[in-house]
Amino acid sequence: MDHSSASQTPNPSSAPGSSPAAEPWAETMIQGLEKGRQAERQMLERLIEADLRERRKARWAKNLFRLFLALYLVSLLLVWAADRGRELDPVSHSGGHTALVEITGPIMPDGDFSADKVIEGLQKAFKDPDTKGVILLINSPGGSPVQAGQIHDEMLRLRKKHEKIPLYAVVEDLCASGGYYVAAAAQEILVDKGSLIGSIGVIMQGFGVKELLAEWGVESRTITAGRNKAFLDPFQDVKPEEKAHAQKLLTTIHEQFIAAVKQGRGPRLRLDQGTELFSGLIWTGQEAVALGLVDGLGSARSTAREIFKTEKLEEFTSKKDWMERFADRLSTTLAQSLAASIVPELR
Repeated sequence: MDHSSASQTPNPSSAPGSSPAAEPWAETMIQGLEKGRQAERQMLERLIEADLRERRKARWAKNLFRLFLALYLVSLLLVWAADRGRELDPVSHSGGHTALVEITGPIMPDGDFSADKVIEGLQKAFKDPDTKGVILLINSPGGSPVQAGQIHDEMLRLRKKHEKIPLYAVVEDLCASGGYYVAAAAQEILVDKGSLIGSIGVIMQGFGVKELLAEWGVESRTITAGRNKAFLDPFQDVKPEEKAHAQKLLTTIHEQFIAAVKQGRGPRLRLDQGTELFSGLIWTGQEAVALGLVDGLGSARSTAREIFKTEKLEEFTSKKDWMERFADRLSTTLAQSLAASIVPELR
């Protein structure tokens, strides 16, 4: 008996019909390849999504720009057409009109109601052949005495030149200081009972910070040629002679103001009130009537209807040209849009 053949045991793995067992390293490699393919797929999907988002943003920005450009051109055309229409036919020639010139803000050299602009509007109003009367509509806290004085003097000149065209000042909310300086040159002044009138005075404001600077260890090193060149220097103590000179300047301008008011109002002023009229106080429209500072109550429309006998109001206020106005509107619109987009994020 052959013991060697009997001791051999058959290998189950080599039996017919059986599959070889997969090695562990092969399974790990297959799993790694599968994970790599999944990661590549995810990366590709993210890249495609990002590209689509960028394309959508680009289209949105392009469409927004086109819309903005279209609105810009349409607005430009509308403003130009409106201005062109006024140039070709500034007023209607049917039955006359009441010319309106506004001072609705501070009277300052570089402002919307400087002497040059107000005078330009007044001259156009008086020059128009259909003007039955001129209303200077005032809602102003005052401003530069020089600008107010120039407007005042031009009003007197125009009244003298065009004696048949009345010039009335009509006050809305406020007619103070330089605003009243201007109004005093009108033939009559009409107000609302709640208007604020007066402030016939002059002011020069300043401040001193010498002690504050000393606390912080800061010193002024102002150098001048001329004893009074650093007049009322806020970094130094007020010198009595400088204060006296400043007071003299203010008094002189105040006296010019008072003289203009007395000339314009004449015997209508209640001078028996003493110096209170010219002390810088303000009064309501109703009180101002009693004091003779104004002539009565009324509005622009009631003045046109009842005094000038023509209800039609034609605007002659000199304003910025259409390009400047459009630029202002555009900047305001953009600022409002920007604010609207930012504010919700801050809440």
